[in-house]
This record gives sequence, C-alpha cells and structure tokens, in this order.
Amino acid sequence: MHEHIDPALLRGLTHRRASRRDLFLLLGAAGAGLALSACEIQGKKAPSSKQGDVRKYWAGKQKNGHVDFANWPLYMDPKHPELKKFTAATGISVRYKEVIRDNAPWFAKIQPRLAAGKSIGYDLMVVTNGIEFSELVELGYLAPLDHTQLPNFTKYAAKKFKQETFDPGNVFSVPWASGMTGIGYNPQYVKAPPTAIADLWDPKYKGKVGMMSDSQELGNFGMLVNGVKPEASGPADWTNAAAKLKDQRDKGIVRKYYEQDYIKPLTSGDVWLTMAWSGDIFQQNVSEGTNLRFVLPEEGATIWTDNMMIPKTAVNPVDAIMLMDFFYDPRNAASLAEYINYVTPVPSTRDIIRSDAAQASGDDKKSLEQVADSSLVFPSEADYARLHSYRPFENSQEKQQYQSVFLPLVQS
Repeated sequence: MHEHIDPALLRGLTHRRASRRDLFLLLGAAGAGLALSACEIQGKKAPSSKQGDVRKYWAGKQKNGHVDFANWPLYMDPKHPELKKFTAATGISVRYKEVIRDNAPWFAKIQPRLAAGKSIGYDLMVVTNGIEFSELVELGYLAPLDHTQLPNFTKYAAKKFKQETFDPGNVFSVPWASGMTGIGYNPQYVKAPPTAIADLWDPKYKGKVGMMSDSQELGNFGMLVNGVKPEASGPADWTNAAAKLKDQRDKGIVRKYYEQDYIKPLTSGDVWLTMAWSGDIFQQNVSEGTNLRFVLPEEGATIWTDNMMIPKTAVNPVDAIMLMDFFYDPRNAASLAEYINYVTPVPSTRDIIRSDAAQASGDDKKSLEQVADSSLVFPSEADYARLHSYRPFENSQEKQQYQSVFLPLVQS
C-alpha cells in the first residue's frame, strides 16, 4: 500500500504516457527537430527474430547482479517498493531513472549509440507502440526475448497482450501498462451522452470539440469513424480519413488539437467533449472530485501499450529479463496497478486489489475500490473487442507517408 500522495503527483491526471505531452511541449522547436530526425532515419530492415536468433543472443549470457532501468516519470511509486522487493529476492540492484519524456526524443537520443553497437546505459526501457517502436524493430536494435525466462508472463499475462499486432508473439517486448483513447465529456454541458466517434462531428458542438494533435491518435479516429480498422489500413484509408477530419476542422467544430492539455478545458467547459485518454479521466475524477465521463465509442477506440524491452547492446540483459518477469507476478503487478491506475496486463490483479481494499480504511480503501471496480483499469472482454492498435509501419518511407497525410491537419 502506498501512502497518501498529493493528487498533483498522480500519474493519471497529468500523465497518460505520464506528462509526456506536456513535457514534449517544453522541448519546443528542439523537440520537434528531434522527432523529425527520428522519423527520417534510414536503415536496413531487420528480419523477424527466429528461435535461432534467440538462442544465439542469449548463449553464454549470465546474471551480473545489476540492471539499469529507463522509464517515464510517475510510472512507479517514488519509494520504489517493487524494486526493493526484487532486489531482496534476487540480489540484483536496480538503478531506476525517469529519463524518458516522449518516444521521439528518446529514440533520437539512443539511436546513434545503438547504431554504433554501443550500450545506451540502460538494460531495460519502456517505449510505446507506434512509430519509434517500429523503428527500433526495423533497425534491429532490440534483443529477441527468451520466453523460457519469462514464466510469469507466460502464466499470468492476459491473452490480449500476447496477440499484439505491433509485436506478434511478443518477440521483442512485453507490456508495462496500457490505456485507451476514447471520448471524454462533461455531463454538465453534454446532456445526451455521446456514443459514437461521429458525435465529434455533430454541428451542435461547434467550437466545443477537442481532438488530439498526435498523428496516430488523430488518424485512428478518422479511420474508425469511416469504418476502417487502423491496424489493417492502407494509404487510401489514410487519405479518406484525413478528408473526414479536414471537413470537421473546416466547419469550425474543433476548438483545438490538444497534446496533453485537454483536461482543464474539459473540466471548465471550454470544450464539452474531446478525444481523451482513459487514465486522465479516471484520475481527474479521483483526485479532483469531478464528474467527467469516458466512453468507448461504438465504432471502436484505440488501445496503446507502453512496453518493456531490452536494447540489443544491454550490458545486463539476463538481469533485465528477470526484472521484466518479476512484474508479471500478480502480487507485484497489483502493487504497480494500485499506484499508476492504468490497464494492467495481468488480470488476476483485480482480486488482489479488492483484497487490499478490504483490509484498508479511509481514503486508501475508497481509492482501491475505485481502481478494482473501474472498467478503465480492467476493461471487459467486450471492451477489448472494440479496441484497436495503431498502424504498424513496415519501413521509414511508409511512416513518412502516413505523417504527411495527417500532420498538415493540425499544423495549418
């Protein structure tokens, strides 16, 4: 159980992917330049990892007694109770650093060393599925995972997280946590709850709709409203989706394309409904006592996943994969979920959190009950059936083509 923490520090409110969006804005033009350079990196596509590659990579590698772990801010209780438990159980020390602020700048930072075959200073890192994840795989920068060293993942991970379209078979990654992109709305202003992405095009909400500026998030909603599954889409689908989104913009329905900063205007009524991340809505209500609502639209919604992975140049890969698997023990996964309040890849944590709630009191009890009962932390099978991933890109040219279709919508 973590002690009461200032709500402003809780991940969910300011932090789907942590305050990645806010922090990325602080990077300004320099950050944009890093993002662009990351997208333009060329390289020979790495072949899919085969069992022989796994054996070759892991042959002769041994536990060294230390692991360096790079993660996002506020993605673990700052007292690091899980890491202390891991060290006590294994003797492996962990240097944990919250050094990742957004995927593109992080990729731009580590890419030169990975390209040179050098260590990036971390044995384990967390990266979101999307453009940079595809780049890491394409350029052959990730270690192929030996699933014989991941017994907890094999036993306890939900089936859905073993069928990721961006990494089929979890060849290079296993999930840290997930969240959903759906529709957030303020019932003080929206009397009839939205049920569909198409509601974001309703003229009665002119000037009161928020959309996301992230090209993959925006593109996904443009495709879903057209009845297209983003993960299986092609260039013609992107063009049609962009036309649909342009029509919404040109009619003045969109107030703004937001980064992470939509919660405040949604709460104040500057926007009435918006694309939103599940954890943001959940934590805003928990920490501020608001009554914002979140819905998974009937056309479908997006699920994004932050993934643990081992750089191929890691100094301590055996220690890193042991730490990976440690977080799939249900007790450890529950401890993590109780703090970050995002979708856990270990569904059996729900009963553990309920048990913890029964033994708690006061605000801790209420908070744990809310986590255990929330469909935003534990989506139903019906919810999962409506969730879609981002489009996995085959190469840099395809990524650049996608970006060229959607980025002009928010830049003009």
